[in-house]
Amino acid sequence: MSKVFVPAANAFSMTFTPKASDIDANEHVNNVVYLAWAQDLAIAHWQAWATPEERAGWSWVARRHEIDYRRELRRGEIATGYTWVGELKGPRFERYVRIDGPDGEMCAQCRTDWVLIDIAARRPARVMDWMVERFSAKA
Repeated sequence: MSKVFVPAANAFSMTFTPKASDIDANEHVNNVVYLAWAQDLAIAHWQAWATPEERAGWSWVARRHEIDYRRELRRGEIATGYTWVGELKGPRFERYVRIDGPDGEMCAQCRTDWVLIDIAARRPARVMDWMVERFSAKA
């Protein structure tokens, strides 16, 4: 990924304050923390935009992650994460994440393929129309 992601108009966002355990020997947020934040964003987005009844019976699993690191995030800096969905491919949705530092500069960006799982069947399932409508970018 070399293209810089620009959050969609309907991007979901939340802030992250690094904990002491997030800081590595180089005195910045460790790379695996960004991936954990990307997952936290995806889960929070799903929980915020779908009701418990709508979520019942469904789960998401990550199929692939691609992540670029651009700017270190240091101790005491608060990050803002943005997430939105991209292309739908049967049971998969692309999800984009961008994490910015307090200066608005991108610290990291991630593209992930998430697969919808029918919990009862324990198998992938086609993403339903209401999910596409609810989570897809609006012009």
